[in-house]
Amino acid sequence: MTCLTRSARFARPARRLIHWFSAAALALTALSAHAAVTVTDDSGATVTLAAPAQRVISLAPHVTELLYAAGGGPKMVGAVSYSDYPPEAKQLPRVGDNKALDLERIVALKPDLIVVWRHGNAQRQLERLRELHVPLFFSEPRRLDDIAVSLTKLGRLLGTSTSADAAAAVYREDIARLRALYANRPVVSVFYQVWDRPLMTLNGEHMISDVIALCGGRNVFADLQPLVPTVSTEAVLAANPQAIVTAASGATQPDTTLPQLDTWRAWPRLAAVANNNLFAIDGDLINRPAPRIAQGARQLCEDLELARSRTNKPAP
Repeated sequence: MTCLTRSARFARPARRLIHWFSAAALALTALSAHAAVTVTDDSGATVTLAAPAQRVISLAPHVTELLYAAGGGPKMVGAVSYSDYPPEAKQLPRVGDNKALDLERIVALKPDLIVVWRHGNAQRQLERLRELHVPLFFSEPRRLDDIAVSLTKLGRLLGTSTSADAAAAVYREDIARLRALYANRPVVSVFYQVWDRPLMTLNGEHMISDVIALCGGRNVFADLQPLVPTVSTEAVLAANPQAIVTAASGATQPDTTLPQLDTWRAWPRLAAVANNNLFAIDGDLINRPAPRIAQGARQLCEDLELARSRTNKPAP
């Protein structure tokens, strides 16, 4: 009887200690859920929220992918057209597209954070968004490594850092694996065709140029300005790329607007044509600066490796 009484006497303080720790943990969790968070967005502006965002609107398809990857899916209340990944994003209320936003719908959804595509959303509409006094985070990753950074920043704003940091780590591993595999491969000169009429490409500041470099390629028009320069057919012929790459049809690029590469076959002495190095990659994987670009990069790396096997002369 004495032993049982003594055990009970020792058990009561232990239970009280467990309850105290549990209550303290819950208090800390509640405190962190309402603590102010501050990050710097891709425009260099400071974004501060009094508490992690609970109602988020995305104004670009790549932003939608980033938010879901960062664990913010349950907090999404609206998105623009073509926000089709992951599949559940298709069910989000639409608030317009990159050309025209439905400002009334945005107001009605009562967001506490709007994530904006810095150069994709019209400046006049961005000014109207600022008048709403809702915090704006400008998203425009320019380098492959920026995507992991974007995930961690969005995770902080959403209060989902555990999920966001894990997604960033997986993405970094995917890119590091490709970088290690192709870092020492022979250079392949590449012309990336954005559009055919007029003929448009991307310069070295665009993320796709970073993907080309990751795969051991060289963007033949990296030094041009602006970000999406117009070039002539003669300029492409003079550069004589060993591979020509474009984006295949995706959600944001219907079949009717797919740039055609077959027209280059009119110049059979062009290195890319002579060796049949004309490649198209799913536009949603290569054009969107979001985690799936690692899949697009893998496809491009495989294509450039094929180009190496077909090319009989060194890169110019």
